[in-house]
Amino acid sequence: MMKRIFVGILMLVAFHVSAQEDTTIKKVVYPAGYEAQIDVVYNKGKDWQVKHDIYFNPKAAKPTPVVFNIHGGGWNHGTKESQTGFNSFFKIGFAVVNIEYRMYPQANAPAAIEDVRASILYTVQHAKELNIDPNKIVVMGGSAGGHLALLAGLLQSDNKFDGDYKNVKGYTIAAIIDKYGPADLSAANFSKYKSLVNWLGKEADNTKFRELLSPIFYVKKTSPPVFIVHGDADPIVPYQQSVDLKKKLDEAGVKNEFVTEPGGGHGKFTKEQSSELSKSIIAFLKALNIPN
Repeated sequence: MMKRIFVGILMLVAFHVSAQEDTTIKKVVYPAGYEAQIDVVYNKGKDWQVKHDIYFNPKAAKPTPVVFNIHGGGWNHGTKESQTGFNSFFKIGFAVVNIEYRMYPQANAPAAIEDVRASILYTVQHAKELNIDPNKIVVMGGSAGGHLALLAGLLQSDNKFDGDYKNVKGYTIAAIIDKYGPADLSAANFSKYKSLVNWLGKEADNTKFRELLSPIFYVKKTSPPVFIVHGDADPIVPYQQSVDLKKKLDEAGVKNEFVTEPGGGHGKFTKEQSSELSKSIIAFLKALNIPN
């Protein structure tokens, strides 16, 4: 009996430690000269509010480009505090906005995209005080965050999801970084994904609604350049989603780069693959003269 109690105590301690580790806030390390505004409320309603963190250089000689980072998690979990890998952007003078957004079950679609758009447009409104160039906006995300980055970027000045920010003007989505994000929510190879069905809620069987939230249907010749990365062994978001997006971008004449990670799972790339991927993303942005 004593042995069972001791084992039980050990399991409880292990669970407690694990729980602590799972909730640990990871602090972003940013360069000297940068400033941080943490937990800035950028959108709110009667019983909710969402926040983002802004890392910017107020003393840069000229307004800086900015990357908006959107975490993944199947539209139902994940936190901005889990996102810390921004050094490659800081090194080339970018500001970073790290976004949280409403997720299921707090809110169904299209709340998440409304929030991402609000974060971008809030920042445009405050561009001068943040020393940010509103015409050099990059939107980046992985998995569900990749979907939201694609949709937010491909919408460009289309304000259908912009709510109180629908009259904000004077900005340019300069590029989109899509890391294995769903591009077509109506596609047969993804339409039954449980997290997607939950997020869509009562509109889950509405094909028009799925298309309304599918980035691939917003591609046109004036779309911003898109960088895509996807593992060809992804067990969650079908690799074909990115293949189809690449085809649509090519047909429209949109500048893009598609990196396939051989054997790569759902973001589970090797250290070497991740290092090369980071270099490729920065090279893609430099070729667009976004950081200059």
